[in-house]
Amino acid sequence: MSSCRLAVLLSAGWLAFAGPMAFAQTPPAAQETPLDPNAPLTDLPDIGVAWPDLSTAPTDPTLATGPQRAGGEYRYNYRITGIDEINNDLFRQRFNELSTLRANEGEPSNAAQIDRRAREDARLLDDLLRNEGYFDARIATSVRPEGDRLIVYLEVEPGQLYRFAQVRTPGIAAAGEKAGDLRTAFGLKPEAPVQGDTVVAAQEKLETTIGREGFPFAKVGDPQITVDHATRTATIEVDVQPGGERRFGRIVARPNRIFDGDHAQDIARFKPGETYDSALVDDLRRAIVQTSLVSQVRLTPVEGQAPGTVDLDLAMEPAPPRTIAGEIGYGTGEGARVEASWTHRNLFPPEGALTLRGVIGTLEQVAAVTFRRNNFHGRDRVLTAQMAATHLVRNAFEANTLSLSGSLERQTNIFFQKTWTWSLGGELVATDERDVIVATGEPRRRTYFIGALPSSLNYDGSDDLLNPTRGFRLGGRISPELSLQGNVFGYTRAQIDASVYRPITGRVVLAARTRIGSILGAPRDAVAPSRRFYAGGGASVRGYGFQDIGPRDPNNDPIGGRSLAEFSLEARVKAFGNFGVVPFLDAGNIYTSTLPRFTGMRYGAGVGVRYYSNFGPIRVDVGTPINPQRGDPRVAVYVSLGQAF
Repeated sequence: MSSCRLAVLLSAGWLAFAGPMAFAQTPPAAQETPLDPNAPLTDLPDIGVAWPDLSTAPTDPTLATGPQRAGGEYRYNYRITGIDEINNDLFRQRFNELSTLRANEGEPSNAAQIDRRAREDARLLDDLLRNEGYFDARIATSVRPEGDRLIVYLEVEPGQLYRFAQVRTPGIAAAGEKAGDLRTAFGLKPEAPVQGDTVVAAQEKLETTIGREGFPFAKVGDPQITVDHATRTATIEVDVQPGGERRFGRIVARPNRIFDGDHAQDIARFKPGETYDSALVDDLRRAIVQTSLVSQVRLTPVEGQAPGTVDLDLAMEPAPPRTIAGEIGYGTGEGARVEASWTHRNLFPPEGALTLRGVIGTLEQVAAVTFRRNNFHGRDRVLTAQMAATHLVRNAFEANTLSLSGSLERQTNIFFQKTWTWSLGGELVATDERDVIVATGEPRRRTYFIGALPSSLNYDGSDDLLNPTRGFRLGGRISPELSLQGNVFGYTRAQIDASVYRPITGRVVLAARTRIGSILGAPRDAVAPSRRFYAGGGASVRGYGFQDIGPRDPNNDPIGGRSLAEFSLEARVKAFGNFGVVPFLDAGNIYTSTLPRFTGMRYGAGVGVRYYSNFGPIRVDVGTPINPQRGDPRVAVYVSLGQAF
């Protein structure tokens, strides 16, 4: 038995095993004599026909369509035989990516080029077959004319599949009671085929599992494989040094301008004293990157100060902390608007951001200051405080508002989509609002002082935040409010949202949504116009203007209501490429009663176009009202990021 080391890389299409491996090898072939492209080709035993004389060109014009073309060039195809049992998708993919015959198939080539490509592909097939466990393969090449082309044949005799006779993992017993789990994770057993991909996968699985089972300093050696051609078997040996089981200790951050180890511990999904798990360390690394405060992050396990623990050495490079953003837009019912904001994302470490925001528009002006602390004593827990001054003009009302609000919430995002999210908040509002007396249409102006305690709870059982295709969502909001407008009185605003997504075929998803809202404890006219329910628009009943659905005053302007009912149904059809078509039907209405009556529904229908980008679908919907009220538009267009619901 002879052995040697073979290390081959499989990256960007190159076939290989990961790490050094020992194989019994046949003696190397004699060195080939370099080819002279101008010399006549010698006959080869594997070639089925003699090469034509390249020094002559066909004089008969009809031969130009035969195998030989002017200048001694040929067009060819190739065929591989004898690999039906091996020809899996990955095998074909690798051959197709690296084959020189395939790369030049159908192109004019001279005989020397065709011969060289055939021999190169024969060597490629031999390497691929060795990766599959066939170490005695024989590959013959031949060329045969068929019709107006040459056919290059690669005829394979794979030989017997080699299997492992012994699988050794010396040192793994040092893992104690977890040694059995590690052997199971490695997976290779005697009689398993000697396949390179299987060996690579087994090594990677062992490295991952040993890190997840509490061994931060484990070392897994490269596989050493010895091939015995006499018995057509092999022995594999992987040296394992567990290095001792550990529990999580502290997170120690090097001096930086971002945040300390205690805040990193708030973000982590593990607590000190829990068994070390490398997957949780990787999760923390991703979460720190998602703060957008760092450009680079390293988490290195080091011996802990307490016996039996492992500390994490945290090193971070800061990213630019300031952001300036702007937006220009126009919306039916919302008018033209220009928005600008400045944010320092870590003005008050850790992760304390300050945002200055302003809006100038035809129907809206805003000046706001917002403080926001991300990962507030927990992953994705956000503390927010805001002061804002707003002037808002709507068809239903005009309001000048000063507000002070704060909230603590658990958020979801596209990187770490949450099943459960919630929010708790408080709000103080002073607002001067103008509407009309419904009975006469006469304008009036009233000042309201409102205190509110809004909260929400949401469940997301869908498979994607921006483009769900299956599952459902259910959410509820409730806001007890106290109003001072003449007399002090209280009321409660409540709303329930639900949506469901069901794939019909591989290209069609049926989606449905409903929304029910109610204001309890006060008549409609006592509730500030800006706090009532409204319907209509791109996130409501499409085809109608923004907040235009519902009862109206003598001037044909909406007055809002105490209850709301909305329904939507749409089919999301993948049309071609990254584009989709979405026909939809929406319905809804606003009622002055406490509970919705589900009568007098306004219906809107239309069709949308979706472009499915890497960061989510871009939505363009065109809708029309089916049973419009006086003054409703014939067509409405909506553009946004993400699905309608």
